[in-house]
Amino acid sequence: MKHAAGTIAFIARFVILGLALAFVVSLIWPGVGDRLRSAVGLPHSPAASAPSSQTAPSRASGPASYADAVSKAAPSVVNIYANKMVTEQGVQMYSDPVLQRLFGGRPALYKRREQSLGSGVIVSQQGYVLTNNHVIAKADDIQVLLYDGRVARAQLVGADVETDLAVLKIDVPNLPVIRTAEDHPARTGDVVLAIGNPLGLNQTVTMGIISAIGRQLSSSSPEDFIQTDAAINLGNSGGALVNTDGELVGINTLLIGKAANAEGISFAIPVGSAKRVLDQIIDSGHVVRGWLGVDYTFVPVAADSGLPAAARGAQVTDVYPGGPAAQAGLQPHDILLRIGTNDIVDPADLRRREAALQPGSKVEVSGLRNGAPFHAEVTLAQRPPMTPTASLDG
Repeated sequence: MKHAAGTIAFIARFVILGLALAFVVSLIWPGVGDRLRSAVGLPHSPAASAPSSQTAPSRASGPASYADAVSKAAPSVVNIYANKMVTEQGVQMYSDPVLQRLFGGRPALYKRREQSLGSGVIVSQQGYVLTNNHVIAKADDIQVLLYDGRVARAQLVGADVETDLAVLKIDVPNLPVIRTAEDHPARTGDVVLAIGNPLGLNQTVTMGIISAIGRQLSSSSPEDFIQTDAAINLGNSGGALVNTDGELVGINTLLIGKAANAEGISFAIPVGSAKRVLDQIIDSGHVVRGWLGVDYTFVPVAADSGLPAAARGAQVTDVYPGGPAAQAGLQPHDILLRIGTNDIVDPADLRRREAALQPGSKVEVSGLRNGAPFHAEVTLAQRPPMTPTASLDG
């Protein structure tokens, strides 16, 4: 009996030693078991061949750094210093102490030089630079500081108030031109970087996402804007909003500050709109848009109709006397449903389509008048200058 117990203990020690050795080998060479089974003709272990149901699906993760995107885009972003003479009302004091005591002083006009800070983006080897109109408005002298330290005097080619864009031209060789993202439309949720000259701090980069696209900042403007939460401050105006590949997505233009109890709400002009403005200003010095000569709003729907609050189309609220629509017979309360071959989705859609048409071109407008269908041919005029309703910062 004693001999049998010793034999069992001896075998148990070797079994334990073998299991421990197999465990260590499996840790060092995880696939050795399957290879040994294949060598002796045994099937693979089901546990090893079947994927674990607990395995988490892989996720695409963002880059740890956006330095590559910044290095591509930053050389194309410039600082802009716009100088202008400002006349102010003041009081000129008399040099004689007696007269000063008697009369105190007399009204006088004083002139002083004022400098606006902003940013710009180099978009052409020919020296064209995009910036904001409010940065250079009424400036006597515009200086551009390039990324590599070169300084150039800029000439104003033209400006567009509705998009708040201005085109400058500098005479400098070997310019770093930014790449545009026209082939990659911006999407809500995309990561973007704002590059500019906030508060005169020179090249500064902030990051955020695209909060929304297709924003209209004025009920009368046909232009759409990108909304972003990337930090934009005074001096960022005219700077670049780029994607994670360093491609230009938009031109930073507007921030809604703490005066409106808002944080993280800024706007940029989409690169497609900026390119169209650039091309027209280079060609003719100004932007040309079509105009129907009417004001319109959403189509009202009765509360008990069961329809959405805003139905398809646009309702005419006012017709400008002598304008294209008045000459074509359009009337207030007409509901416009179609322009040319395109259905009208809402007033914003109509504003975009109207502005895209050439002045002098004819277009058929159709809709409902007092519930009955009507058609009218309108010869578009050139859209008159509009005063922006949004206050601009940045």
